[in-house]
Amino acid sequence: MQITQGNWQAKINPQRGSLGFTRTEAVDLMLLAAGNTYKEIAKATGRSPETVRRNLTKGYQKLGVHKAAGAVAEAMKRGWIAPLLVALIVSGINPDAQALRHRPPMRTRSQVSASRTVSRRDVGSVYA
Repeated sequence: MQITQGNWQAKINPQRGSLGFTRTEAVDLMLLAAGNTYKEIAKATGRSPETVRRNLTKGYQKLGVHKAAGAVAEAMKRGWIAPLLVALIVSGINPDAQALRHRPPMRTRSQVSASRTVSRRDVGSVYA
């Protein structure tokens, strides 16, 4: 079964104890992949940040990772979550998309010497 949250979609397995995410784990991980914090996810889903943290920890254990970035990467690698292809299709329509992907070369700067000879004129003694 597939669900969608924002610009992400996920495959869930509604049966307990099976491989894959539950609905809440998938929703939390999709919101995390979209760049939300635990507090933002909790506010969006109407749960406490501690509940979100607990659900994501269960998801991390299923994936065999310890951090959020690793969880998103591993879930994408396994095909459990994926970004929607709308952004890729829109960039494919733009004929200048290839030109927009590369940065122009940086201008070269001329070398400036940091050492400069400073001549001081000895003004002599103040008490003359």
